[in-house]
Amino acid sequence: MKEFMFLFKGGDEVWDTKSPEEQQEHMQKWQEWIGKIAEQDKFVGGERLKSEGSSVTDRGKSVIDRPLTEGKELVGGYLRVKADSLKEATEMAKGCPGFEWDVVVVEVREIWPED
Repeated sequence: MKEFMFLFKGGDEVWDTKSPEEQQEHMQKWQEWIGKIAEQDKFVGGERLKSEGSSVTDRGKSVIDRPLTEGKELVGGYLRVKADSLKEATEMAKGCPGFEWDVVVVEVREIWPED
């Protein structure tokens, strides 16, 4: 089985507009979705990312104290999953609860095998 990464882009600006109760309810949906993937023994790991960051450019000579991307394109988190194919992983990504809160894109990428 291959490993894939789901990169979640956008939606962070919506999070701050929601009440703590709405945030908790939404996180429950994420936990349920990830739980279903884990029940199939296809969940490897994942984390939410803070929006603050830095970008190293110019062959390591320059540092910019922010990500080089627009908010709607900012990677807000990731999951690592197992699937037999890109098609299967893409189908899994379609269930992302973030689409309810304006995650603009779930980018699905195969992780380069170690061999």
